[in-house]
Amino acid sequence: MASRGKGVPRGGAKFGIQKPLENSNKIHDSILKQARQSGQLNLSGRNLTEVPENVWRINTDIPEETRSVSLDNTEERWWEQTELTKLILASNMLKGLGEGLSQLSALTVLDVHDNQLTLLPDALGTLENLQKLNVSRNQLQELPACLGYLHSLVSLHVEQNKLQQLCPEIAHLTKLEELSCLCTQELHLGNNSIMGISPEHLQHLTSITFLDLRDNKIAKLPDEISLLQGLERLDLSNNDLSALPYSLGTISSLKSVVLDGNPLRSIRRDIIMRGTVELKKYLKSRIEEHEVPSSTRSSARESILPMASGDSALSHEMQQSKILDFSNQKANDVPSDMWDKAKQAAVTVVNLSKNQLTELPSNLTVLKASVTELNLGFNKIASLKPDIGLFLKLVFLDLRYGIGIIWPSTPSHESFYLLSLFTEIPPVLYPLKKLEILFLNDNKINDIDAVGLQQMPVLATLDLQNNNISQVPPELGKCASLRSLQISGNPFRNPRPAILAKGTQALLEYLRSRIVN
Repeated sequence: MASRGKGVPRGGAKFGIQKPLENSNKIHDSILKQARQSGQLNLSGRNLTEVPENVWRINTDIPEETRSVSLDNTEERWWEQTELTKLILASNMLKGLGEGLSQLSALTVLDVHDNQLTLLPDALGTLENLQKLNVSRNQLQELPACLGYLHSLVSLHVEQNKLQQLCPEIAHLTKLEELSCLCTQELHLGNNSIMGISPEHLQHLTSITFLDLRDNKIAKLPDEISLLQGLERLDLSNNDLSALPYSLGTISSLKSVVLDGNPLRSIRRDIIMRGTVELKKYLKSRIEEHEVPSSTRSSARESILPMASGDSALSHEMQQSKILDFSNQKANDVPSDMWDKAKQAAVTVVNLSKNQLTELPSNLTVLKASVTELNLGFNKIASLKPDIGLFLKLVFLDLRYGIGIIWPSTPSHESFYLLSLFTEIPPVLYPLKKLEILFLNDNKINDIDAVGLQQMPVLATLDLQNNNISQVPPELGKCASLRSLQISGNPFRNPRPAILAKGTQALLEYLRSRIVN
């Protein structure tokens, strides 16, 4: 009978019994020997719950076999060892680092991402040569003041922690070029719990070109955001912003502002969806309006409220703005005389969101020749008639929180009835050849009809977030006009989150690569 392998217990092969993962206080001498020769030590993915003590003493402990002073000794010579400059402790279960860190004064790189750290030790501040520090994907609630002593620091990763704020000492990092990113002059603070950015912080960030604040709890941006005159991209998605500072419109270099997932109330959705250029124009114009005496502004607002539809002021406003805004009125119908005024003004934008509408207003079709933007989100619409296909100039359509589709039992029926939330993309939308922006997020859509969407030649923005989509068809990649495709918050497994994070173009390329010829 063949003998068992050394160290394998009886029955181990049969039952798959393995030795438990070690978490000793020491790392094997052969690993440390190699680290002393290269100056680099990689201990990632070892299930460590604490840093072994012999790691901290790697440059002070002299191995017994190297103490010989014979020049003929071919083993490691202690006087020729290299100080440790790079230490990687990523993907372990470390809850702390300890003050032993101060013994590694030559460190230039310290990577402890993807652990369970809740605090960083004061010893961190003794690493005067440290250039790169990665503490992302931990449980940090604050950054220590000793961080300010790292005068050589060039790169700092802090994303995906539980940070409430940035420590003011970060302003002392005069050589800092990268913060939570791999590109120069970018600041990534996404996926934390930051509630606000102070003017003091912004004063020290004037050279950055990309500010990533997505997935935080920011309720307000200070006017001092205008200090970032080199800013090109600003991601504020998934925060608690209800308004934006008008000064944001004065940043001439700003090319992209992402605002999805914010409860913005002071800016109409159609303005946001026109893009960053139009948003900046709007904000800049509001600076001038803000300088008008408050009494004048109040009377002006009152004169254009939809409830004052009998006034000539409303007709004049529609003529000037080409907008029919009957949003957030809690109404189940639109006053009939308003349609006449809207038709005479040839309005191009209709906002009926946040009402109690159970169906499309019958008079809406009087505007079919002029309307380019239609917002029907947050209503209780019970049917969607094919009449929507008459709006051939429609560019923007918001059907968020729609009501789901049940097709009629008889083909002669003109409308299809709806139940709960949309369960598919309404096919009656596909003939809208000029539609560029379509919101269908937060419904119960199960499938994506890629063939149907390909019939929409200029569709540039499609939001299908937070639905029930279990599969993303590769053919969706053939929708060449798409510039913004949002599909997160669905139960599909592919594409993976890492691919979604790369943006729309990378996502479309990935889908096209999966098409079977």
